[in-house]
Amino acid sequence: MFSKEVTVNNQVGLHARPATFFIQKATEYKSTIWISKDQKKVNAKSLLGVLSLGIIKGTTITLSAEGPDEEDAVNGLVDLISSDFIDAK
Repeated sequence: MFSKEVTVNNQVGLHARPATFFIQKATEYKSTIWISKDQKKVNAKSLLGVLSLGIIKGTTITLSAEGPDEEDAVNGLVDLISSDFIDAK
């Protein structure tokens, strides 16, 4: 298992459009990927799961993955979030 923390800094957090970009990116990987916020952990490939976390600007989340491309998955998603989703447009 590989994990990293990242702070979401784009204006709307991880809602609606950014959440869709995030999930599209997550589904490119074979690993099982999770997002954790506070005590809640959801599947990063589930739109309802991601939206249920209520991630707003300034929220720090933990991304973790387990599988054949776990490091690439976490690093790719951290890069997407760190870019404020500019790479997804």
